[in-house]
Amino acid sequence: MVENSQVLPVVSIGENPVKLWGLDVSERVARIARASRLTPADTVPEEAAILSAAAFAWDPAWIRHIVTQPGMVLTLGGVPALAHAADANQTRRIAEAMAAGVPLADAAGMTVVAFETGPTIENKQLRKRETPFLLPLRKDTVRQLERASYFGAYKGVTDLLTKYLWPEWALVLTRICARLHITPNMVTFVGAVFCVVATVLFAQGHYWSGMAAGLVFMVLDTVDGKLARCTITSSYWGNIFDHGMDLVHPPFWWWFWATGLASWGLAYDTATFWWVQGAIQGGYVVQRLIEGVFMRQNGMMHIHVWRRFDSRFRLITARRNPNMVILFVAMLFARPDIGLIAVAWWTALSCLVHAIRLVQAWNVRSRGGTITSWLSED
Repeated sequence: MVENSQVLPVVSIGENPVKLWGLDVSERVARIARASRLTPADTVPEEAAILSAAAFAWDPAWIRHIVTQPGMVLTLGGVPALAHAADANQTRRIAEAMAAGVPLADAAGMTVVAFETGPTIENKQLRKRETPFLLPLRKDTVRQLERASYFGAYKGVTDLLTKYLWPEWALVLTRICARLHITPNMVTFVGAVFCVVATVLFAQGHYWSGMAAGLVFMVLDTVDGKLARCTITSSYWGNIFDHGMDLVHPPFWWWFWATGLASWGLAYDTATFWWVQGAIQGGYVVQRLIEGVFMRQNGMMHIHVWRRFDSRFRLITARRNPNMVILFVAMLFARPDIGLIAVAWWTALSCLVHAIRLVQAWNVRSRGGTITSWLSED
């Protein structure tokens, strides 16, 4: 099935002048097809194919699901919106119904799934189980669709700030960037500048202004990914740049936060400085290693989607954003020194929790059990 999917043609059926995120229907479908390693086509082929009705807009997660389901037809209001025709005969029948905007006259051999029934699928890429969006594409539904596609691009398992505080801010910025044709890489670059500025400010003990610069960076760090997914412009080097920044910068923030304490007359003594940095920097590395080991041993499934507990713990685990919440609270009491000590203890505790979960997974497998994500459960 994987081999066939590499050459399976994807065709947009019909015409629709309405654009979504600045893209017309055929271009959006073509980008989604290429991102899914499928082949965009301009005409209806006489073979198996993925067919998309231009009257509708749908979440890219649907195509990753339907490509594994030959004969599946996803409908809205009875009209086929997206389908995987298993052969030339199905392709012809589905294409005719899509072009006319009517229900299938003959669904023999097909599996018709009505969107109204709320079918759910697992989105492994974004670590969530959901009913991806499917809506008519009209001028009066564009903003609704943009909102749906934006939130559809959000990871289901992430930290509390990204999940609860950033979304509305980042949505506004994502819309502005799309309108101005600002690329995700441009956003990542601007964010990187603010990240460096925040690091310098922390080193000088300017914590409030540093956190302000860091806030801009953290929001932009959300915007670039959402913009890439909404406009279907993700790239290999863009991902390297974005994730590389995410991976590398936190240790520098915590190091220079500690050195900046001298400006407040709160510098640690040598022993305290090194145990705090050892706990934070070492815990950061060990926690990342644990996550990597877990993924390699469990079919590249992330540790935070194993059980519901793991997904909830991801909200507060010692990563950049939850750590910044701790430091923000400490700054309210003008005690940046105590804040970093709290981060050190929280990092150690988070690392311990991850280590325990890794051992528990080993124990499950040693007894013949299988490690599967709770998100894959119906």
